[in-house]
Amino acid sequence: MPTPGPLELIIILVVALVILGPGRLPDVGAALGKSIREFRKASSDLTDATRIDTSPLPPTASPAPTPEPSVPTPTSTTVPAPIAAPPAPADDEPTHPPA
Repeated sequence: MPTPGPLELIIILVVALVILGPGRLPDVGAALGKSIREFRKASSDLTDATRIDTSPLPPTASPAPTPEPSVPTPTSTTVPAPIAAPPAPADDEPTHPPA
C-alpha cells in the first residue's frame, strides 16, 4: 500500500477541518495520538511476551544431587506404639465435677 504524499495529507486535513470544525479538531487529534500510542505499547508488549530467548545458558557445575528423605522401613521387629486410654474414674469419684 503506497504511503500518502503531502497533497493527500493536506486534503485529508481540510476534509477533517470542514467536518469537525476548528474547535474539536485538536481534541480529535489528541485522542488519535493517544490511541496510536496505546496500540504501539500493546503491540510491543505482545511481541516481548512471545519472544523466546534462544541464547545458550552459561555452563555451570553439575548440581549436587538432592538427598532423598530417609523413611524408616517397617521390619518384623517394628512394633507399633500402644495407644494410651484415659484412666477410668474410681467408684467414689463423681463423673461430673460440681458446678
